[in-house]
Amino acid sequence: MIISPRTRGFICLTSHPEGCKQNVLKQINYVKSKGPVNGPKKVLVIGASTGFGLASRITSAFGVGASTIGVYFEKPGSPGKTASAGWYNTAAFEEFANEAGLYAKSINGDAFSDEIKQQTIELIKADLGQVDLIIYSLASPKRVHPVTGETHNSVLKPIEGDFSDKTVDFHTGIVSTVSITPANEEEIKNTVAVMGGEDWEMWIDALKKENLLAPGATTVAYSYIGPEVTEPVYRKGTIGRAKDHLEATAFTITDKLEDLGGKAYVSVNKALVTQASSAIPVIPLYISLLYKVMKAKGIHEGCIEQISRLFHEHLYSGSALQTDEKGRIRIDDWEMRADVQEEVFKQWQNATTETLPEIGDLEGYKQDFFNLFGFEVAGVDYGADVNEVVAIRGLQD
Repeated sequence: MIISPRTRGFICLTSHPEGCKQNVLKQINYVKSKGPVNGPKKVLVIGASTGFGLASRITSAFGVGASTIGVYFEKPGSPGKTASAGWYNTAAFEEFANEAGLYAKSINGDAFSDEIKQQTIELIKADLGQVDLIIYSLASPKRVHPVTGETHNSVLKPIEGDFSDKTVDFHTGIVSTVSITPANEEEIKNTVAVMGGEDWEMWIDALKKENLLAPGATTVAYSYIGPEVTEPVYRKGTIGRAKDHLEATAFTITDKLEDLGGKAYVSVNKALVTQASSAIPVIPLYISLLYKVMKAKGIHEGCIEQISRLFHEHLYSGSALQTDEKGRIRIDDWEMRADVQEEVFKQWQNATTETLPEIGDLEGYKQDFFNLFGFEVAGVDYGADVNEVVAIRGLQD
């Protein structure tokens, strides 16, 4: 079929298999260009099909030569209906990994569930024995708790009173004011249940119980802090409360890994266009201004550049790992540089529908958004007939 983008708000309802494949190949080539990393040999990535999780899997495989297992929740294609982008990404990754002689298998399902954890445990037992790096990169709007059976839904709301500020509809370029009422205690609790550290800890507990963690095993989860302008709706909002919980969980997990000589870290990453970030009010405007500033300074990074730097300069540099005062790895360091933030803040004051095309990089934002779904990728013929039904080579039943 001929596949074109169809959008609804911050969601693209279609994805392109060839575009996704080219995106994955581009990331693989970038990782190869940075040279080898003396890193982990057997890697589990939970949330492996898009964004930072996919970049982590690519870096582990093509930067280190690691065997990888990816866990994700994606939708396959059917005749006349495209798969989700993460499905096509994984199909491409596993095809390229297989061609390179790298072990790559995956499990598709709800990573919050005991069933998927058990399936993953059985696969590690059968094929890898143990894992030495576990990346936790889940992004989901809801979670069915495996013990209580309760469904928790996350919300994107401030906590400290009503919030009003600028945002942009990145499809139209219209800058407007968004107003959001604060979350109640139940909404805060539910957001922490979905996006906090409980499930990460459950994964590590389950793997450790089955003796599947190698001596010195490392586990990393991803977080974000951001600037003052996004603070009320992000770091001081419901998501921020969940991230606080996630970051505190790293210390709890490290205590549990002490007998193995293992460690848990949270990596604070840069603001980027992802399916999750596109849904957060204010963030698209901030990112479009940030992109303009960082590109002008020659320090802009995407997911793959971020994770490659995390591996090369932090996790597996061979030197003592540097963290901030709260024990976090900071690869948002270039974003949070004083000169960058001063310029972004100045442009924030000036941002209107009329000025944004000049002071921001809305085109870059839109391109990154469509790239997530395999569209607007250089070298892809979007007028060509492609097969929307694509198999994933290493998918386990």
